[in-house]
Amino acid sequence: MADKPNYITPAGFKRLREEYEALFGTERPKLVETISWAAGNGDRSENGDYIYGRKRLREIDRRLGWLSKRMAAASVLDPARQQDQGRVFFGATVTLADEEDVERVVTLVGEDEADAGAGRISWNSPIARAIRGAAVGDLRRVTLPAGEKELEIVSIRYPAQ
Repeated sequence: MADKPNYITPAGFKRLREEYEALFGTERPKLVETISWAAGNGDRSENGDYIYGRKRLREIDRRLGWLSKRMAAASVLDPARQQDQGRVFFGATVTLADEEDVERVVTLVGEDEADAGAGRISWNSPIARAIRGAAVGDLRRVTLPAGEKELEIVSIRYPAQ
């Protein structure tokens, strides 16, 4: 992971930052207060609020650590500023057609913001690696778990500046 850049869109970075701030500024302080209250109720070995609170606090702290590392390593790239908008690069929204003329729209985003169900794929996924640098009309072969497919680039869009 350290040898690959951690590219992320401005919107993706904003979502990471918002999650960090919500956990650190809201959820964690409330949980610490609940744990403190529960600890004052006596026997901690059978105190559900205390036991669950400590477990949840560890989960939050682990997530906060992960988020802070990802944000520190992030390289924010604004796709709207892409110079060569006639080719597929990070942040492009691409319409692809396979051999059966089934079209699929994907957007190349950072690993931390990928959501295949929503059409956002990691810029380092097999499909993204196959189509990076392609122009409209280009054919690219990609090996997927279901087998090899040939994809045609139908259109390329970038967000407006």
